[in-house]
Amino acid sequence: YEEFIDYMDIDAVLVFDKVFAWKFEKVDASKGLYRDQWGALVHFTTNALGHSVDYAIKVENDIDNYIPPDPDEEWRYESLKKYVKRWKGERAIIAHVTDVFDIARESFLGDESYYMSMITNPDLIDRINEIVLDYNMRYIKNQIELGADVLAITGDFAITKSSMVSPDHTARFLTPALKKQVDLGHGLGVPVFKHTDGNIWNIIQLLVDTGIDGLHPIDPMAGMDLAEVRAKYPDLCLMGNVNCGATLSWKSPGEVREEVKECIRKAGYGSGYICMSSNSIHSSVKPENYVAMVEAIREYGKINWQNRG
Repeated sequence: YEEFIDYMDIDAVLVFDKVFAWKFEKVDASKGLYRDQWGALVHFTTNALGHSVDYAIKVENDIDNYIPPDPDEEWRYESLKKYVKRWKGERAIIAHVTDVFDIARESFLGDESYYMSMITNPDLIDRINEIVLDYNMRYIKNQIELGADVLAITGDFAITKSSMVSPDHTARFLTPALKKQVDLGHGLGVPVFKHTDGNIWNIIQLLVDTGIDGLHPIDPMAGMDLAEVRAKYPDLCLMGNVNCGATLSWKSPGEVREEVKECIRKAGYGSGYICMSSNSIHSSVKPENYVAMVEAIREYGKINWQNRG
């Protein structure tokens, strides 16, 4: 990872929590089964991130005796310390935390039970959210105090068609924890950006109201239009939008360059734009297309787009 960052001269390095700072205990390695630090049974395939197949909370009483992981364990920060020592002042060191909603539904209850409990047992949701939020707040504070320059909070609030839950439930159960994490980052002197895929038009104002400085990725595969978001939110740093599906996976390097130019044309003015993938650099992305994207960003990102014509 470090060699790749240097070789490609990447502007920032992200210390992804699930990769660098979460504990996974082996259950059955031959089947790819591990227990995550929250107590969920996770199935791993060939990809970096697994999927929960069993959850930490089976019945409500389980939470009474629940012992959360300790965010102050020194080993969690080994990679961050190494990156700060190696790149501080040369590349942006991005602290990372998985959002409360993402952890609570994926590790504690599972999607169906979490969504149903929002209506049938909101107190349970509040208790679970508070456990995760307490961990995240301490973990965030530790990372920033160790030298991180930026905070990234990731975890989807939406799918392709709309938000995962209604705007009312988003405001009740999702954004309050997000705002507390954003406020903590700001209080410690760093900007904060939020990642969520999907069509977020019905909740985007709720996200902006938490005080986030940046929003990723303005998902083109979910009908989010970069130019429209830029016009509506001129003071928000926008991030992403080069389609990691069709464009980076299947199209030619020339077509990648054209899409980069179009993204910069749409959003490369005003409060700021960070051109990058519309999600991640996943296993289907063509290496030559990734390189084409990076090279095009460097070439066209230097143009003064305030004098666009």
